[in-house]
Amino acid sequence: MIREAVKLKTNSKIQMLDITSEVRAFVQKNNITNGAVNIFIPHTTAGVTINENCDPDVQSDLNKAMQKLFPDSLNMHHSEGNSSAHLMSSLIGVSLTIFVENGNLLLGTWQGIYFWEFDGPRQREFYIM
Repeated sequence: MIREAVKLKTNSKIQMLDITSEVRAFVQKNNITNGAVNIFIPHTTAGVTINENCDPDVQSDLNKAMQKLFPDSLNMHHSEGNSSAHLMSSLIGVSLTIFVENGNLLLGTWQGIYFWEFDGPRQREFYIM
């Protein structure tokens, strides 16, 4: 199995970064024609998801909704003060599997793969295998 670590920097507390091109490049570089790739986020305050990649208002709306669902003002006991980020990560999840057919990611027309930061800004990484 081939694994690659991809480093990235987030610039906001909550931010969606489109990582579709990095995943496509991994597929091409490793001549994966048919099968699947897995994306894993090794962080407890970030996640990975697939969503629309055409209208940037979608990402903005999703970020606002997450902040409304899990505001920093929740009275939690975690001493670091980032319990809301842990809740968001658990809700979204830290891994995805995407099928590959004829060397192409099997994504819908408007779908993109997003690294979702919940406790930034930070230096982060994710794995593709």
